[in-house]
Amino acid sequence: MITCRTAKQCGKADFGWLKARYTFSFGHYFDPSLMGYASLRVLNQEVLAPGAGLQPRGYPRVDVLNVILQGEAEYRDSLGNCLRAKAGEVLLLSAQPGITYSEQNPGTRPLTRMQLWLDACPARVNDAAQQLTLRHRPCQLLASPDGAQGSLQLRQQAWVHHIDLAAGERHTLRLHGPRAYLQSIHGEVQAIGHDGQARQRLACGDGAFICEEPELTIVADSPLRALLIDLAE
Repeated sequence: MITCRTAKQCGKADFGWLKARYTFSFGHYFDPSLMGYASLRVLNQEVLAPGAGLQPRGYPRVDVLNVILQGEAEYRDSLGNCLRAKAGEVLLLSAQPGITYSEQNPGTRPLTRMQLWLDACPARVNDAAQQLTLRHRPCQLLASPDGAQGSLQLRQQAWVHHIDLAAGERHTLRLHGPRAYLQSIHGEVQAIGHDGQARQRLACGDGAFICEEPELTIVADSPLRALLIDLAE
């Protein structure tokens, strides 16, 4: 089964210095039926104005994955660590209890990024931060439980893929778990289930809940960038 959630259905914020679209309940946006999907707690697209920043805050026990689409981001924690990530890079923060984290746009251009929170297994211990560079390939594994294919290592049974297709191209992925979520970052896409019966067409910014599909075929109707989050739990 594939169920579309359009960009228009998502929660929104516009504070001037911050513009955001929320797939699930977050901040002032609350929908009791949309508190997350399996271990995926948060999926936001946010734009921070030049010089703007988010004040230090703590996180629940989650892995915070930031995919930088435009501009540059600076992250600091209360232990004194400082990291920067620019467009085309991905940063994974393994949030820890008692530690606060802040984010700043140090540049002169808007900072646009996708941010995901994934529940972390309490028994897993990872590096505080991990970073990688996006590659120009149809499908790149960004994060996984075991760091396969040079991906970032999560504290959860989840696999996050970056999809980059030209118009007319397609890519098929076998899914590990019973649920997944597909998010169009840019472009129009068809999501097709394993037997071809379940299918949805997504516009730019739309997403889709995928349930009980052992594989998914992604067909780009226009140049496409997307995220596929494969959820075993």
